[in-house]
Amino acid sequence: MATLFDDQTPERPADEPAGPGTPMAERMRPRSLDEVVGQEKVVGAGAFLRRAIDEGRVPSLIFWGPPGTGKTTLARIIAAATDLHFVPFSAVTSGIKEVKAVMADAARLRASSGRRTLLFVDEIHRFNRAQQDAFLPYVEKGDIVLVGATTENPSFELNGALLSRCRVVVLEPLGTDALEAILRRALEASSSERAVPVEADPEALAEIAQLASGDARRALNLLELALADVGADAGPGAEAPSGGCRITLETVRRVEQKKTLLYDKAGEEHFNLISALHKSLRESDADAALYWLERMLLSGEDPLYIARRMVRFASEDVGLADPRALPQTLAAWDAYHRLGSPEGELALAQACVYLALAPKSNALYASSKRTRRVIQERPADPVPKVIRNAPTRLMKDEGYGEGYVYAHDTEEGVGGIDCLPEGLRGERFFQPTDRGFEGRLRERLEEIRRLKEKVRRR
Repeated sequence: MATLFDDQTPERPADEPAGPGTPMAERMRPRSLDEVVGQEKVVGAGAFLRRAIDEGRVPSLIFWGPPGTGKTTLARIIAAATDLHFVPFSAVTSGIKEVKAVMADAARLRASSGRRTLLFVDEIHRFNRAQQDAFLPYVEKGDIVLVGATTENPSFELNGALLSRCRVVVLEPLGTDALEAILRRALEASSSERAVPVEADPEALAEIAQLASGDARRALNLLELALADVGADAGPGAEAPSGGCRITLETVRRVEQKKTLLYDKAGEEHFNLISALHKSLRESDADAALYWLERMLLSGEDPLYIARRMVRFASEDVGLADPRALPQTLAAWDAYHRLGSPEGELALAQACVYLALAPKSNALYASSKRTRRVIQERPADPVPKVIRNAPTRLMKDEGYGEGYVYAHDTEEGVGGIDCLPEGLRGERFFQPTDRGFEGRLRERLEEIRRLKEKVRRR
């Protein structure tokens, strides 16, 4: 009798090499626990999963972690190491009918051959409650070993009955050292597959590891793009680049470049005028700012465009040196929107003069740029557990909220906890000036830091 298993697209077994033309991320997929990099707490010597496989007692599992951390890989390794029948299943494309059919086939397979099924359900959080309930009797009877993969918190996305029958395994984002090790292994494999020598500068691999933000798949995809960029993917018979192929930092940045939208260069005078207004405001030259404002209005410039630019200026160039600048410009925008021309143009002139004479600081703008640069250049570190909420038992067991101090309950009004990721402790993104109101903010910031140190010394 034909079964649903017969219709499943066969997966490459964990110990079978990928064929030509397979993406690098698939070719480099680990085929044993010893090849897995970066999840020592899960698969290292003496770790739970390694012991369970060695002893042949793998329970139903939920792998919870961000993309590219090895959820699918571990499921396939388990199946290969334990001789379970591996059946991949997608919660995105399948419904309750398919779920029940797979469960029935698993029961028949066990009854006829004694072989159990490892059912790997990718994105299991996408199943609704009824679909999740369909797994329960088959998990309880032992017909299947359910291995679900999710990027979402299983405490919220899986029903309690199913969650209580599975062991949750938390996979962390891969560190840069682990990613660089994976990239070096992939480079060695690429060199052995080609007649063309392939090398990469250390800083190029470090850049890929940073850009990947803990995701091995993304790191390998970037490496594959870099190899293509330097000509290392030439097909059979193609002329090899002289001296081999080298991936540099510039190569990586070139393939990772994001598309940016450019202004229409045909309207150069338009941009000359808005630049003149902006720089006059920054220079605190009210007369010049009024001149360029009126010249733009008389030339037919859209007044709402000018209003938007002044709102931007209020945050970028005045910032917290005068917090009233932002509501002033928003009020001018609203006034013009309500009144139109010519009455509303006077509100724009009022905001223009206010911005010109306000104390200036770009500390807020510089802080925002500095913060974004760090986010782009560094891995996306997880939120410290001390400031995570823990509404469920699982989350409490994982250490969420442990050590948190409620600031309002302290005499100083601060709990003394570190809210930045561990790798960014002590980073100072906001660095206020002494100008205007920002000077008072600077004093307050220094006071808060002193209070935190006082609390920590207790």
